[in-house]
Amino acid sequence: MNLTAEPLLEPSPQKERFPLSLLCLTLGAFAIGMTEFIIMGLLPNVAHDLNVSIPAAGQLITSYALGVAVGAPLLTVLTHRMPQKKLLVLLMGIFIAGNALSVVAPNYILLIAARIMTALAHGTFLGVGSLIASRLVRPDKRAGAVSMVLAGLTVANIIGVPFGTFIGQQLGWRSSFGAITLLGCLSLVGIIRFIPHIRQDKPTSLVQEFRSLVNPQVLLMLLTGAFGCASLFSMFTYLTPALETLSGYKEHEVTWILVLFGTGVTLGNLLGGKLADWKLMPAMIANFALLGVILAVLSVTLNDAVLAIITVFIWGVAAFGIMPGLQVRILNLAHDAPLLASTSSHSALNLGNAGGAYLGGLVITYAGLPHVPWLASVLALLGCVGACLSLYIERRESGTSGQARGVGPS
Repeated sequence: MNLTAEPLLEPSPQKERFPLSLLCLTLGAFAIGMTEFIIMGLLPNVAHDLNVSIPAAGQLITSYALGVAVGAPLLTVLTHRMPQKKLLVLLMGIFIAGNALSVVAPNYILLIAARIMTALAHGTFLGVGSLIASRLVRPDKRAGAVSMVLAGLTVANIIGVPFGTFIGQQLGWRSSFGAITLLGCLSLVGIIRFIPHIRQDKPTSLVQEFRSLVNPQVLLMLLTGAFGCASLFSMFTYLTPALETLSGYKEHEVTWILVLFGTGVTLGNLLGGKLADWKLMPAMIANFALLGVILAVLSVTLNDAVLAIITVFIWGVAAFGIMPGLQVRILNLAHDAPLLASTSSHSALNLGNAGGAYLGGLVITYAGLPHVPWLASVLALLGCVGACLSLYIERRESGTSGQARGVGPS
């Protein structure tokens, strides 16, 4: 697939309807976000119903993360010649089937299998969805379109997960997965009806896709994104105990603070898309630097109940302001064959999630909970270094090519 050629969409009437097309992708991302995070609030219910321990039930989270990390590149390789709209339909079909199996899974092993099956579609759907979203709009609106798709994940944390957890607590955890299955069906209908067929010059080969993926600049941005997610999850994983132990909040009060954090995340995602459309790399570098400062400040403000809330909200805005620009940057760098690179970004981000949570646990074990924000700050600043290095390499290569054409200084 060659995205550098002339526009690949059908003529402008389709463009007039792009907000509704994006809404279908956003709904799919919303359902995916619910599936990924809702199990955290239902672990005791699942453990009791299936007669397993809480740690064993926690493997439902780990298995999903591994499914995302493996599934994104694997499914992309297996389906790289499939037209993108058909691929979206297939992925949402897998997602629906996995959640439906979760509803009826009679035992722990089958529920693990259902979670892995569902996770296989996660990264590829978001990668392909972001790619299609970027082609539904003018070039100067690409990051905004990607941020609209990714907003589904963030809104899921504010609305979907609390609502789905409530349903599961009242009607049983299986009903939560039933609700997600219905959302997946609605998204599938919308994709079939409203997403336009995208004309491709010719399918890209696996060699082209792998060549784009192993581009040093693409790998650098994947590493940069992993540092960003490691920064987020190193702190977010332990935010509840930090707010209870250091800030003095009660358990039921922390729930509302997490909703506030999720609101900040959603605002940051949308704001990040606008900033990335304006100045992609400068905005990303400034965002990483600001994130590092905010997390360092959090190490102090966690000791004050009011300042802690304010800082957590601002942190949410800064943390997800990076994501749309990161995705668009990867699409730009892998423009000739972007599919594998785009979907692999979600593998890298999930590995960053797992790595950040692990490092945060080590810091708590050997240094104590109050030092976790400092770890998150350092990881964010490492992401900033990666973004700066990427921009430096790009400008150096541009200068070298200019001189080779006789444009630069002699």
